[in-house]
Amino acid sequence: MGSSIKSNVRGDMDFTKLFRGPVTRRSAEHHSTPIPWLLTSSIEPAINPVKETSQFVADHAKHVHISSKAISKLVSELTIEKLAELVAPTAFNKELHYVDGGSLTVQYLLVVDALNFCFWPDEELEYENLSRGVKAALEADPTILEADKLLWTSGDDVQRLLGWNRQVPLQEERARLLREVGSALLQHFGGHAARMVEAAGGSALSLMQIVAQLFSGFRDHAVYKGRQVFLYKRAQIFVGDVYGAFGGEGLGAFWDIDQLTMFADYRVPVVLRDMGILSYSDELAAKVERKEVIPAGSEEEVEIRACTVVAVERLRETIAHKFRGTGAQLPHAIQLDWWLWEIGEQNRQNHPPHHRTLTIFY
Repeated sequence: MGSSIKSNVRGDMDFTKLFRGPVTRRSAEHHSTPIPWLLTSSIEPAINPVKETSQFVADHAKHVHISSKAISKLVSELTIEKLAELVAPTAFNKELHYVDGGSLTVQYLLVVDALNFCFWPDEELEYENLSRGVKAALEADPTILEADKLLWTSGDDVQRLLGWNRQVPLQEERARLLREVGSALLQHFGGHAARMVEAAGGSALSLMQIVAQLFSGFRDHAVYKGRQVFLYKRAQIFVGDVYGAFGGEGLGAFWDIDQLTMFADYRVPVVLRDMGILSYSDELAAKVERKEVIPAGSEEEVEIRACTVVAVERLRETIAHKFRGTGAQLPHAIQLDWWLWEIGEQNRQNHPPHHRTLTIFY
């Protein structure tokens, strides 16, 4: 983690100690190892490093531009009725996900979000295949996502978990990430993702930090013009999914949920381009149109993702300015993300191509 995160997380933690070979469920229950940063007496409020570092990228971007005029136009057309729809508890798609109101929901969401990246090499594979596939597997076998089973996940197991009839893109890497999830949960939380959520003390940012620290596969960052940029798509989306699945109550009650950003991936940039909010340089636009692979960590790729984050933050600010004093509940960035993502899903056959990057982070 970079120094921009203001927390009590120990900087000298040895991650090699997290993985000490197979752990049985019984030993994990009775001998799980505490995480040093959870032993502090308080958690200092933090600024989300995704906001801070994405703004640096947007300020220096040369391949991607954000149109304030297009943001204002979109917000001018936004009604108070539509705003109420965006912030409604039903904004999170519970039909698409496994939601039982208990700890198994959290286990399910962590597994789904550990696998939630890079579907595009298989043109027929979409996020809904992942979420529905794991949901069906869990309903068929409620023990299938237990940590000591995740610990031994193979590539073939990933394929079976999704119910996919051929290899999943980056299948072996997905299996490795599930083994990482199983091992760390057994080592620190008795195998239960819900205990990890409870350990965050109701702070969305603390849970984001715990996830990013504990699971290397969620540590989504890059270096841009010599500065470390944090994007944390899957760490944030896990927190947002818990919030949405529980309707902001119980395990999903986070006092600082408004500090999360949108989740920078493929679909939302396409929607924002279609709205005129994002525009690309001629060179970048041509690469995207040709479906050319844009390297992970390149200036173009980082600018697409970071500028998407900043554009949604500006959208939030403009909505707040318009509806201030009306008594309307204002949307969080994650609710705007759900809205924009759904637009993208509904129009994915008609929209232009999304950018293509081979990565485990989104």
